[in-house]
Amino acid sequence: MARLAYKPLGLLFGVIGGVLAGAIFKRVWASLAGEDSAPSATDPSRGWAEVLLAAGVEGALYGLVKAAVDRTGATGFQKMTGRWPDGQVAR
Repeated sequence: MARLAYKPLGLLFGVIGGVLAGAIFKRVWASLAGEDSAPSATDPSRGWAEVLLAAGVEGALYGLVKAAVDRTGATGFQKMTGRWPDGQVAR
């Protein structure tokens, strides 16, 4: 039952995490490269190193922010219900 109740919250947290990660990446990339936007993988004027660096930074930040948002949501759910989102009783 807890898993089903958490499902819509988990989806919401996923969207929030994605938006937050995108905003953080834009600020980080602007400070690293001095540009407003990261290079596109199909931009012929950009080199491999620059494109792969941007993708790596973006992926790492996305994973970090998503995990932080998901974990925050799960712990909040546990505090409200006494159960972890997978249905286990919290310790």
